Amino acid sequence: MNDIACVGILVADCIAKPVKVIPDKGKLELVDSIGLYSGGCAASASINITKIGKKAVIIGKIGNDGFGMFMKSSLESHGVDTRGLKINAKGETSASLVMVNPDGERTFLHSVGTNGTFNEKDIDYDIVKSSNIIFVAGTMLMPTFDGKDCALFLSKCKALGKTTALDTAWDSLGRWMKLLAPCMPYIDYFLPSYEEAVQLSGKTKPEDIADVFLGMGPHTVVIKMGEDGCFIKSKLTGEKHFIDSFRVNAVDTTGAGDAFCAGFLSALVSGKSLYDAGRFANATGAHCVMAKGASTGIKSEREIEKFIADYDAGIL
Repeated sequence: MNDIACVGILVADCIAKPVKVIPDKGKLELVDSIGLYSGGCAASASINITKIGKKAVIIGKIGNDGFGMFMKSSLESHGVDTRGLKINAKGETSASLVMVNPDGERTFLHSVGTNGTFNEKDIDYDIVKSSNIIFVAGTMLMPTFDGKDCALFLSKCKALGKTTALDTAWDSLGRWMKLLAPCMPYIDYFLPSYEEAVQLSGKTKPEDIADVFLGMGPHTVVIKMGEDGCFIKSKLTGEKHFIDSFRVNAVDTTGAGDAFCAGFLSALVSGKSLYDAGRFANATGAHCVMAKGASTGIKSEREIEKFIADYDAGIL
């Protein structure tokens, strides 16, 4: 039995660091390092979940190419169950060129690849049945899955008695709630970033934003707020919490949101309260940004809990 099934995008991230300036056409600029890393919301979350110490399975699509085999191998090396991966012999695995600025912020060049053909029929429901939490990671980046297919999938998950969670990505096409609204009645935990939540809700205050979403179906809304931590509100428990972030030296913010989600859901698996799950999620995100790559800095649950204790004691 897997603790969490991560459904969504897989991306091979080619990361260049530090990129101080984008070269003019025909010119060259030097960087200190260029590396290939596993990325994409579902891939990063699943790896992070296993590094924390929980069991994860991934459901998504890759190509039968070098990037695809790298992704599969990387996932398996971290203990992720890859039985849910569909391999498209004619497609190219999604990939990104990630340019990391000296301050840790990122700029992307992206090829959608096989993420663009992933759909509900690609999903093996036997894997869903053998997982406790179903996490859709990367909504807005899967054109043949977002919207009706995702809503159908989530409705089937709820019919199977599963706990569902969903994280959004930035919608460069501006569709936003048109795609998300059909899914909302079937989501238990909704985990958008603040910027995405503003676009979706039309509100700017975290609690006002949460109230919009709570009225659409989810029982708990968790808004990721980066350096400002997170805001959690639940109509299931009546709780609401603003939870501060951990102040650390950010090296690379790639995958910070995915790390937060992995930390939050893993904390729920461990039986933590919403407040403690939020703190653990913030700490997991902090570990992510302290290293280069989406999953490199993630530690075990015990190590992250020690980090929290040391931080609270003023040791860090």
